Amino acid sequence: MAKLILAVTALLASANAFTPIASSNLVSNHASSVALGMAADEHGSKRKRALKTLAKTAGVLSTVAFTTAGLPPAALAAKAAKEVVEVVEAVDNTKKFLAAGAGVVAAGAAVIQLTSSGSGEKAQDFLEADPFWDQSSVPVNVYKNKSPFTGKVVSTKRIVGPKATGETCHIVIDHKGDFPYWEGQSWGVISPGNREKDGKPHSVRLYSIASSRYGDDMTGNTGSLCVRRATYWCPELKADDPAKKGICSNFLCDTGPGDEVMMTGPAGKVMLMPEEDPTTDYIMVATGTGIAPFRGFVRRLFAENTPAAKAYKGQAWLFLGVANSDALLYDDEFQEAKASFPDNFRLDYALSREQENKKGGKMYIQDKVGEYADEIFTKLEGGAHMYFCGLKGMMPGVLDMLAEVCKSKDIDYDEWIKGLKKAKQWHVEVY
Repeated sequence: MAKLILAVTALLASANAFTPIASSNLVSNHASSVALGMAADEHGSKRKRALKTLAKTAGVLSTVAFTTAGLPPAALAAKAAKEVVEVVEAVDNTKKFLAAGAGVVAAGAAVIQLTSSGSGEKAQDFLEADPFWDQSSVPVNVYKNKSPFTGKVVSTKRIVGPKATGETCHIVIDHKGDFPYWEGQSWGVISPGNREKDGKPHSVRLYSIASSRYGDDMTGNTGSLCVRRATYWCPELKADDPAKKGICSNFLCDTGPGDEVMMTGPAGKVMLMPEEDPTTDYIMVATGTGIAPFRGFVRRLFAENTPAAKAYKGQAWLFLGVANSDALLYDDEFQEAKASFPDNFRLDYALSREQENKKGGKMYIQDKVGEYADEIFTKLEGGAHMYFCGLKGMMPGVLDMLAEVCKSKDIDYDEWIKGLKKAKQWHVEVY
């Protein structure tokens, strides 16, 4: 009995997609009604009713297979199968009926599997170069200042907690597939209106793209930005001075669905991932919204069904520095990647207002990176690529740390750094 239930459950749960509306209700409701009907008629032929039950169950399964692309969740499928089996158990010669029932249910489940096998989650492979790691076709500056692209906002969402220092928003923009880009590139944004001082159009502001080339919806039709609202606190007013706020960041954080955004780019190649060698280690160091390109990296390697993800065997190590826990960005996604790929993804946070460094001071990103100085040095010596994105203030501390390691190993630091840059292992985009 237990083996049959397990077999039915396994068969029903083996399809790739879930459509829990029609399918689960059909099976569970039908099984329940049949059981009640049998119990109500004590004088009828239990044997005939059992056969009828199995036949109807097979019909339901077939209907589900041909009317949906998915199937019920495993728990509902198991429950439905259990109800059918319990009804048949009450009949004489139970084993014969169970054998027949198992065959019928298995046949129905097989039909479902065949029907759903081609309707699972679409692989993210339709925006790839050939081979996928070939960077010769990376799009650069397709749209320029004089002829920008007009995208439409899909959503704008605050993504930090109430105790975060400032407001950071995640903005999804629809480009209908007409504005392709690669992970590590930036979009330029032109704020509407003109500058007050001279009446000329606002200058382009560059923002690192915070999604993979497939976008958050994985259709290839959207891209995302991670933007912190730039404000200026006036000590005299004891409030934000609206006259000194960041024009572009406030425009973006104030957008809503359907709003138009004029964009240029995509810009840059310095932050691209070298994917030809799937064993390459990536060391990513970010402060605040500098996390944007690295979110795209992590999604491409660990959240999407990309050729890069299938091939990757190296380790991606992410460092993020923010003020406190409420200011962490995309933590849920990074924690999921860490849990799913513990050998390939590492995560370290520097929370300046919640953690202390070795000297008892605030824990800044350079302090956190410094805790792993020797290991990072060894990785770089082995061909790892190191990326920096965010505030340029983090760079002196990191460079000093690496200089100390070089000194301890009697290595010429300047020549060593020069070698990393020549090998294109050193990627910096700071402001």
